[in-house]
Amino acid sequence: MNAATLPIISLTSLDSDEGLAQLRHAASEVGFFYLVDHGISSAAQQDYLALSRAFFQLSAEQKQAVDMLNSPHFRGYNAMGNEMTAGRLDAREQFDWMNEELALSAEQLKYPWQKLIGPNLWPSAMPTLKPTLTKLQTKLSDITVDLLQKLCESLGVDAHALDHTIGAQPYTHAKLIRYPAQQLPQQGVGAHKDPGYLTLVMQDSQSGLKVERGNEWIDVAPIPGALVVNIGELLELASNGFLKATNHKVESPIQGEERYSIAFFMAAQLSATVPVLSLPPELKSRALGPSVDPNNPLLTDVGNNVLKGRLRSHPHVTRKHYCDKPLRHLLAKSFAHTPTADICDECRA
Repeated sequence: MNAATLPIISLTSLDSDEGLAQLRHAASEVGFFYLVDHGISSAAQQDYLALSRAFFQLSAEQKQAVDMLNSPHFRGYNAMGNEMTAGRLDAREQFDWMNEELALSAEQLKYPWQKLIGPNLWPSAMPTLKPTLTKLQTKLSDITVDLLQKLCESLGVDAHALDHTIGAQPYTHAKLIRYPAQQLPQQGVGAHKDPGYLTLVMQDSQSGLKVERGNEWIDVAPIPGALVVNIGELLELASNGFLKATNHKVESPIQGEERYSIAFFMAAQLSATVPVLSLPPELKSRALGPSVDPNNPLLTDVGNNVLKGRLRSHPHVTRKHYCDKPLRHLLAKSFAHTPTADICDECRA
């Protein structure tokens, strides 16, 4: 087994005070940890990663049939150079899927974020992909809901304090990711914090994920069977900064080996308003902010903040699907400025 570079948390240990204390420490001091005993075996993870490799080995034509450019809901395939992080292009290709839903008609749209609601794109060339990834999505969703409740409990608040923000199921967004080998060091994905509640990452045997600790970038060495968990900004805000959302990035492999991973992001429903949790005095005194304002837009405008991230990350989809006048009017009403104006020449007119 590779040496652990982060705390290791067993999901089955979280029924004890000791386990909850370890979870609280990992989530507040580091913001990242390995999760074991979560119910998805190492062999099952390898099967999911093998399916991911099979998808990326499809022909360019087969992958482009489910290109994200065809989805106003930001679902489907992204070729190299089609996603940006921190204003720079990422050296990766990926396949995105979210909750399977019916799209709203233009007449039904009251808020810009509602255009995110819709169906996924599934390749006809791989009929097993949809049922397999849908099953994985359910498993990972269940793990994150359980973990969110345990985190609340570790903070001395009711385990179900955030349940109303996720409803029958949380908002989820998942990615199959391939990082091709590069000749020189390159941004696989740039330094960032995740916006939601929790992220789970399934890694293959290739390193590349790095976490910022102090003034250093720590390599998150893959451990067979372990999922990597990190705290998102929404959960950091809900805990008034007691829990820690941590900068992280991925460096592309340069030794001729590709890197594959599966990332799963869980957050509040897009329509939710997220409360600031009332921590017990001992923990409240240690909370560092960043805000005690319950009207912070990240807490009260979840959907539009998710949409802002998509618009910035996928400018090619933005240009095609978010520049019509009715939608631009909604965007202008909801945002301080129309975010498409900085992306699309048409929107500057």
